[in-house]
Amino acid sequence: MTSPSRRIVVCGTDTDVGKTVVSAWLVQGLEASYWKPIQSGLDGGGDRERVRNLLDLPAQRLLPEAFAFSQPVSPHWAAELDQSPLVPEQLNLPACDGALVVETAGGLMVPLTRQLLQIDQLQHWGLPIVLVARSGLGTLNHTLLSLEALRHRNLPVLGLILNGPHHSDNPTTLETFGGIPVLAQLPPLNPLNREALQQQWHDQRLSPKFQELLDRTSR
Repeated sequence: MTSPSRRIVVCGTDTDVGKTVVSAWLVQGLEASYWKPIQSGLDGGGDRERVRNLLDLPAQRLLPEAFAFSQPVSPHWAAELDQSPLVPEQLNLPACDGALVVETAGGLMVPLTRQLLQIDQLQHWGLPIVLVARSGLGTLNHTLLSLEALRHRNLPVLGLILNGPHHSDNPTTLETFGGIPVLAQLPPLNPLNREALQQQWHDQRLSPKFQELLDRTSR
């Protein structure tokens, strides 16, 4: 089983902020396995299939979901629509060789059941978090509120990754008010493929940055 310091949870400030692409970026850069514990919406095979297609990963690095629901709605409702209860005890972290990137569903306050929020599950795991946010308009409010919620729960945050076109002010403003570093900025990529992601990882020199952060969390 991999050590806790080599496990990262990727969370988002909202739905559709780019968690899956950023998760794939981290999976590739850290040579990690990928796990999305809860998948809501199965069109196209879900996010696990998207990561597989994007990175051409072997099956052993793509861990099966604990729960996969047919409808693209909040997990608590998706489970009810499918009449398939989500059992929190089945969200324990899987055994895995090497690093692991865990991608959550939706934002921090999304209900997983009628009694459990996503952020409650993050507390149970206690793993370092990478928060993904949009780069442009609207990101300040969503991101700062998310950071406040994480800080209130004493959850460890490695930093932010901003997804989208470069913004000349938001990164500095988020670091100033959020007290958390912007680790990277992932611009729109055309084509979006493993080669383009690898080039961005290399150009932004993320391997030593993440190694230092992960080493720090294990002390």
